[in-house]
Amino acid sequence: MLKSRASRTALSTACAALLLATSACGSDKPEEATATQVRLYGTDGNMQNSYVDELKDRADLLNGMKGTTPLTPLPESFKERLRTVDPRLKDYLYSAETYDAIVISVLAAQLAGTTQPTDIAKQIVGATTGGQRCDEVATCLQLARAGQDIEYRGVSLTRAGFTDAGEPAAASYATLHFGNRQLDDGKTEFVGAGDESGASTKTPPRGKKSRPGKSYKEDGSPLVLGGLLPKTGDLALAYPPMAAGAALAIREINAAGGALGEPVVWIDGDDGTDPKIAKATVASHVQQGAHVIIGAGASGISRAVLPDVVAAGRILFSPSNTDAGLSTVDDKGLYFRTAPPDGLQGRALADVIMRDGPHKIAIVARKDSYGEGLQENVRSELERAGMGADKVKLLSYVPPEGASPPPVDFSAGAKEIKDYGADAVLVIGFGESSRVITALADAGVQIRQ
Repeated sequence: MLKSRASRTALSTACAALLLATSACGSDKPEEATATQVRLYGTDGNMQNSYVDELKDRADLLNGMKGTTPLTPLPESFKERLRTVDPRLKDYLYSAETYDAIVISVLAAQLAGTTQPTDIAKQIVGATTGGQRCDEVATCLQLARAGQDIEYRGVSLTRAGFTDAGEPAAASYATLHFGNRQLDDGKTEFVGAGDESGASTKTPPRGKKSRPGKSYKEDGSPLVLGGLLPKTGDLALAYPPMAAGAALAIREINAAGGALGEPVVWIDGDDGTDPKIAKATVASHVQQGAHVIIGAGASGISRAVLPDVVAAGRILFSPSNTDAGLSTVDDKGLYFRTAPPDGLQGRALADVIMRDGPHKIAIVARKDSYGEGLQENVRSELERAGMGADKVKLLSYVPPEGASPPPVDFSAGAKEIKDYGADAVLVIGFGESSRVITALADAGVQIRQ
């Protein structure tokens, strides 16, 4: 009995020691098994198929990421027309907004009866409100030539016309999902935002009726539009669909007889996602006689060039600016946009995030008016939905500048997010924001697939 009891005691002691040793040696495994998985979210600047190319061989990190973007269900016929311009298109973001910005500009010039930018500007809001509704370029131009008040409803502008500030009163947003290294169209959902009653009720100056066979332009020149789109830079991933939308609009407008009796002239131009490049392009357009400048791509770039555009007495009409602060910018009535302000996107995005029930969220934004503006909008909407201030962490990074800038270094921010214990991360940026995602993975953050 004594010997057996001693043996059992020794065995128990050995087992306890073994369990202790096993626990100590394998201490990392329980942590890995219970580590919080982080769900990724994005916005209009990165929820695109072309964003996959930014991550190259690490594109699997995007699988499971979801986010919002201003997007209305696009008719297949419109996509087919775009592909006749660019058969390689794989994204359509802001293609419709670019198309509509050009069409509205041309209709406003036709209604104004002149290529004088200040007169065109007075017709832009009115071309989308309170007249005879039309949704095809040829029909709308025919009405405008007859001096008929029109209410244009295009591809992106479907729910309501412009507000007095020159932007959509209501918009449609899509919730997009990445899966298998591309957006999964089968999971796309659409939701409306904004208030249709916010559309302007002001009566624009009466349109001028065209006289058959005569041009009644006051300055004798054809209508000239200048592109200020992101051919290069951080937002270059959005350029192909925007360029296709622009080319399609010009082609269809001129096929329908152009404006003011002549074909509309388009001058290509790059904003470079860089103020210096954009300013140089604006100066070139002004010198070449552009009446309306279509762009810029990024809100911060539009803010940088708007004083130059206004000083030159030209119109700046962006298809993709979403900075809510641009609604009240001092523009002398010369700035317009077909993209809805981020106050609407912030609400839609917060709803998408809250439906997943996160406990802690980190919002990472590029340090400019677009990034920080949307970041604050989302934070405010999350708080309104019941997310405590201590459950939301705000971080930012300085976007790269110049022709060949070094990539964004977000290693310190990634460690901060890991230590914070976030289970959701919203990334607000353009192509450069891919480095935020790879930095998170490199820091050991488990990204939910």
